[in-house]
Amino acid sequence: MADTSKGKTAFTKPRTGKKPSTIRSTPPRTAEQLLARPERFQDTWTRVTNVLAKMRSTQVSLQQASKEIGISPRTVTRWGHTALRKEPNGRYAAKRSDPLLRVLKVPTADGSREIGVRGSRQASVLGEYWAQVHKYLATGDASGLAKFKGKQIKDATGATVPLVTDLKELNRLGSAGVLSFESLYARST
Repeated sequence: MADTSKGKTAFTKPRTGKKPSTIRSTPPRTAEQLLARPERFQDTWTRVTNVLAKMRSTQVSLQQASKEIGISPRTVTRWGHTALRKEPNGRYAAKRSDPLLRVLKVPTADGSREIGVRGSRQASVLGEYWAQVHKYLATGDASGLAKFKGKQIKDATGATVPLVTDLKELNRLGSAGVLSFESLYARST
């Protein structure tokens, strides 16, 4: 097709009718969506959330945290932009919390189960719960579990998962080796 406006001739490429893939450009919102993606993307996603956690906990820059985790800052800003804010000096800082998905392990009466959790606050609650579970299993001190009695975590689909605080149940799961602590994250890098 030729455009002859103002005496210039320009050729434009005709449209092919294909729409760009939205799967590649949208972050996962549920554990099923994340686990349906290639393993390489799952690894990238975990690294992005780890960079944000490192930025929050140690107050390091995006560049430094990305270098330590082994991912480019550009990838972190692409997938984790909702968790970052741009400072007046042009640098990025992590927001106090974020809505990003994390696939974490949670103990249930049937054993350890992977759930998708939306947001850093839910992930922090679950991390604190795990710390108290392991403190109880290691020392027998159940005082930290009291604040989780009757509490539940909401997964990414909106379903609630109760936190096990029954000491007999935790002892049974611990003796069975279900609660061995390798990582809170279901897929670690």
